[in-house]
Amino acid sequence: MSLRANERLKARTVRLGNREVVTEGLELSFWADISHRCMTASWPAFIGGAALVFIAFNAVFALLYWLGDHPIANVPDGQYVDYLYFSIETLSTAGYGDMHPQTHYGHFIAAIELFTGIFSMSLMTGLIFARFSRPSARLLFADNPVISDHEGQPTLMIRLANERHNIIANATARLWLFKNGVSKEGMAYRRFYELPLVRSESPALALSWTLFHVIDQDSPLYGLDAAGLEAVNAGLGLIVSGYDDVAAQTVHARKSYEHSDIRIGYRYAEILRTTEDGRLRIDYSRFHETLEG
Repeated sequence: MSLRANERLKARTVRLGNREVVTEGLELSFWADISHRCMTASWPAFIGGAALVFIAFNAVFALLYWLGDHPIANVPDGQYVDYLYFSIETLSTAGYGDMHPQTHYGHFIAAIELFTGIFSMSLMTGLIFARFSRPSARLLFADNPVISDHEGQPTLMIRLANERHNIIANATARLWLFKNGVSKEGMAYRRFYELPLVRSESPALALSWTLFHVIDQDSPLYGLDAAGLEAVNAGLGLIVSGYDDVAAQTVHARKSYEHSDIRIGYRYAEILRTTEDGRLRIDYSRFHETLEG
């Protein structure tokens, strides 16, 4: 097999925000970064993987017991399934007592399994704690950034909200523009530019927040219409961070947009109004809605 064909076999697809990227020529073993895989896997995949490992461990140890000469007492007819039940009791350190090792071989295999069980339980406890204790923000980002006049100037706007309605103190936002370019030597590259925001900090993010970037002559977006954004394959990256008062930790959230997501000549529908009794009312059913004009 040729080297090129071998590299194609190693190609894999990864997601960076909303973009799919095909990587080639980098071989990474499944076990090379297993801790990262355990932390980033979805909960169904994590639980399913843990169950498969548990079953595999017990199946192997049950086979070792089954190969011995009656190493476990009170096992009728030496059936494999009974050794499997004993293995589950031993690996989980339950130890009901009706079956127990009765030979040196049985004690030896049980000792190895007990050590494996204690080690695996500690590892699983640590992984579950790490997954639950990771700080995360529940921020809702508008589906589409919009560009329209604000305070008499063309402005890029992105709306976001705190879904939990708790306080995120000292919230900060940073917005970047990504676009393709060509160097003087004719080399293609992708460059990013930070877009200054009218207000990049909020002392207490509890409800909604709209970010504004004024498109003036100093803005990297200046003079770009929809066709121009497509020509440079423009994209936006937004990162919001702050201190979560409930979790007592710093939380982060990010959102990316493609050029096709940006709606020029549109504005967000109004979601804030005051009720007759003076309370502020927010209509999140119109959070993603945009209006022309």
